[in-house]
Amino acid sequence: MRCPFCNHEESKVTDSRNADPTNAIRRRRECLKCLRRFTTFETVDLTLQVQKRDGHYEDFQQSKLTKGLEAACRHTRISRQQVQEIAYKVTAELMERQLREIAATELGDIAMKHLEKLDTVAYIRFACVYRRFKDVDELKDAIENIAPQETPYASEKISN
Repeated sequence: MRCPFCNHEESKVTDSRNADPTNAIRRRRECLKCLRRFTTFETVDLTLQVQKRDGHYEDFQQSKLTKGLEAACRHTRISRQQVQEIAYKVTAELMERQLREIAATELGDIAMKHLEKLDTVAYIRFACVYRRFKDVDELKDAIENIAPQETPYASEKISN
């Protein structure tokens, strides 16, 4: 690990801790040359290709998933920590499956499954991006298909 201050390649680990909920390891290091301390985070590198709608592939990036979830959860009751936990749960599920590639729509479905349990507004916002509704009727159907016990407004019907 290179020192961010003097670029020296050798350092020693002075402290290690789990950085929940991201399942990363937080390491406190000390440069052996300049003796300054810095913090690093070690995470599992998930080698997974996401197939986009146009057919091209790109590497899975948990940070990109987190950004999408944050956009959907903005101005809801879901905290930033909960967003990070969802992103971690999705990543953990993908690691469990031991996949080499996944369709972007399937990745979106996994994320939506977790969002639906927490907040229906965030779920619908996320669904709008991933499902690309063609018209208002498709959106209306998605809202009506939300599990009744998950939403406090289940008894209200959407009217034209």
